[in-house]
Amino acid sequence: MCAERIRPLTVHHLNQLLLVCSLVLLIAVAAVRISSRSGLPSLLVYLGIGVAIGQDGIGNVSFNNAELTQVIGYAALVVILAEGGLGTKWKEIKPALPAAAVLSTVGVAVSVGITAAAAHYLVGLEWRQALIIGAVVSSTDAAAVFSVLRRVPLPSRVNGVLEAESGFNDAPVVILVVAFSTAGPVEEWYVLLGEIGLELAIGAAIGLAVGVMGAYALRHVALPASGLYPIAVMAIAVTAYAAGALAHGSGFLAVYLAAMVLGNARLPHWPATRGFAEGLGWIAQIGMFVLLGLLVTPHDLADDIVPALVIGLALTAVARPLEVVVSLLPFRMPWQEKALMSWAGLRGAVPIILATIPMVNGVEDSRRIFNIVFVLVVVYTLIQGPTLPWLARKLRLGEGTEAADLGVESAPLEQLRGHLLSLKIVKGSRMNGVEVSELRLPAGSAVTLVVRDGKSFVPLPSTVLRHGDDLLVVATDPVRDAAEARLRAVGQGGKLAGWLGTGATKP
Repeated sequence: MCAERIRPLTVHHLNQLLLVCSLVLLIAVAAVRISSRSGLPSLLVYLGIGVAIGQDGIGNVSFNNAELTQVIGYAALVVILAEGGLGTKWKEIKPALPAAAVLSTVGVAVSVGITAAAAHYLVGLEWRQALIIGAVVSSTDAAAVFSVLRRVPLPSRVNGVLEAESGFNDAPVVILVVAFSTAGPVEEWYVLLGEIGLELAIGAAIGLAVGVMGAYALRHVALPASGLYPIAVMAIAVTAYAAGALAHGSGFLAVYLAAMVLGNARLPHWPATRGFAEGLGWIAQIGMFVLLGLLVTPHDLADDIVPALVIGLALTAVARPLEVVVSLLPFRMPWQEKALMSWAGLRGAVPIILATIPMVNGVEDSRRIFNIVFVLVVVYTLIQGPTLPWLARKLRLGEGTEAADLGVESAPLEQLRGHLLSLKIVKGSRMNGVEVSELRLPAGSAVTLVVRDGKSFVPLPSTVLRHGDDLLVVATDPVRDAAEARLRAVGQGGKLAGWLGTGATKP
């Protein structure tokens, strides 16, 4: 009988499936253009696509498999964290690690407590359900943070803290959600703290070890084709997740740290690897958000809109600011940066994925928990995402920072032991008006080509650089880092960078 109910996948069905999936991908890709212009986070567009083709939409697709959604969501999150770790610059995130670690532990505890209290006393949920919601929405979403913050010119310290927090806080939150969703009494708080600490330690150790060993192997083993390097890098990152999870550690922390090590290891064919990882990250985001949109039933959301707005207001206006203030007390940070980080606690797919855990475990009112989390994420992401650049400008944190990162991309010239550095002189860069000779690049590096107004030419030492110029710099392997550091220093401090204490000249 089971065999009769199972319809095998035929070539005809495969063709239909490929057509639908390709059309969804094309619509999602086109939607990125719309979201980038409007400032609307793309995750909302993808969720909307899922809702549109769901049972209340034009597609009328009925889908209610929470367990499958959770599994696919976990897999997508692994890819997203790997892509985010590969793009994280160690020199920017290193000073932010202590603050991010406190935000991901102490901050999560503060957020869970305040949000759960609001859900219990203001909405009337039982304590177990209130604690689950408090834990679920306390995780900032890596996909949302990476996609929004990298389009907002912020000080590197703020970006570093927020990116590291989004990569770190998934681990303790997952542990809390699983503990609160398990049948029977909730474990004592000190037991939970011990489990969180142990899992984080195991995940961090495995992630760093896998990352270091993987980077060493890729630098010393010559693969026969350049296209194998991106595959190997992603495979190493996923290995870190699987090893960490199987060792009863935090697989999410392991994959993020392993990818961060790989991303800062100057691996061969790095631009191709970065592009491959970014493409996989986009596919993971699209698939995850569309599936989550399919899982929701819009006509069931009406009764949960007001509770979601109340809990979201408590989270956004009370819990998140207190979380930031309490966690960052030991760190000397201007109030403007704390205010921005309070508003930049973006939620996304991660809370919605975590809301499937109580559904899979059969927790009472788990469908209501999912609906509340879904509405909360959509509404407050819709409010926070587009207003983040405006708030950064009002706090004077988004001005004059474009030159901090020149977008230098390096391609290895392995047989010549050299590198090609390409960069664009953006508006606000103090490299504008500097002569090529005044760059004072280290011996072994030189500006070989300038592209201006669509025309390319080989510059003279007296050539004056202008806004909008694209530069191609050749550097030998020993001075590659020094050349990039010097270019960044001039972009920030002008021709006198290093002489007047403006702009670091060391990598």
